[in-house]
Amino acid sequence: MNITIKYFGQIAEVTKQTNETISFPNHLVSELIEHLYVKYPELKNKSFKIAQNQELVSNSTKLTGGDIALLPPFAGG
Repeated sequence: MNITIKYFGQIAEVTKQTNETISFPNHLVSELIEHLYVKYPELKNKSFKIAQNQELVSNSTKLTGGDIALLPPFAGG
């Protein structure tokens, strides 16, 4: 399945891009995160949340092949 991943803030600085599309055969968000940790080891030191199709999801969520966003913590009120 093809997944488009969007990176924001500190996460985009680590990956040196704002988005990418990958072919990913696994089924869970946690598996995708592990894949990204291998590709971008510095991500292990960053805090972020995952959104799938613009909704926050847990690591145990099944991937749907839609858009994924890695969202760093935001400052402000």
